[in-house]
Amino acid sequence: MAQITAAQVKELRDRTQVGMMDAKKALVAADGDMDKAIDVLREKGLAKAAKKSGNIAAEGLAEIAINGNTAAIVEVNSETDFVASNDQFKDYVNKVAAAIAANKPADLDAAKATKMSDGQTIDEGAIALTAVIGEKISLRRFQIVTKTDNEHFGAYLHNGGQIAALTVLDGADDDTAKDVAMHVAAINPEYLDRSKVPADELKHQTDIFTEETKNEGKPEKIVPRIVEGRVNKWLSEISLVDQEFVKDPDQTVAKYVADKGGTVKGYVRYEVGEGIEKKQENFADEVMDQIKG
Repeated sequence: MAQITAAQVKELRDRTQVGMMDAKKALVAADGDMDKAIDVLREKGLAKAAKKSGNIAAEGLAEIAINGNTAAIVEVNSETDFVASNDQFKDYVNKVAAAIAANKPADLDAAKATKMSDGQTIDEGAIALTAVIGEKISLRRFQIVTKTDNEHFGAYLHNGGQIAALTVLDGADDDTAKDVAMHVAAINPEYLDRSKVPADELKHQTDIFTEETKNEGKPEKIVPRIVEGRVNKWLSEISLVDQEFVKDPDQTVAKYVADKGGTVKGYVRYEVGEGIEKKQENFADEVMDQIKG
């Protein structure tokens, strides 16, 4: 059996980012052959990743990449918020966003098969990172947005990527588009404008306001006017262009952009973990599980 040196262990750790004992065991199993040891770790890494595949990953980061007239907004999940601050994880998320913006995959499966700048596919990168970090890493979702030469992207990341907002303006400029992206991140509008509100949702809300107004004892003849006012106020609160601009509440978002010579064409907002039911851990049970294990 080959003698395993500390220098070999260090080299393998540097090349694979695994722990010292894992590196030493792999070198022993490979009889000191560095390339074979890497293969051993990859095989073990794949096994570890498979065990993690059923875990709930509801933390992570959102990122935006812009490639000419194409932008991609992505969400990559991890199991804990601690991993979201890991430099390797951040680097992976950046590569994922850049690869999607450059290749414009049609769906999630195609995205996972897309190659990143390091030659790995997005899925291969997730598996490798899962093995190193010890948590399930996964690309959850993405959206590709395109623009014309006369339009502008605005990108904003809040809290390092816990919230990502991407906007498109026709006219105006990049700074204005970013201001609107900051507004979207902060206020979280539900629709671009009133015309995008579904008819059934509008009717449902109108019915609610009508009942509320009648229950207040208002005269029957003025109920429609009061309801109309309340519906308009509600619409202005949920529609991006009608909202009070967060940096200047005296004007709407539409007015702010119009004063800069543009109009708002669209937006996308991702908040990490939204819609995912997070696992509730019982700390005492978790400690007991570790003791038993």
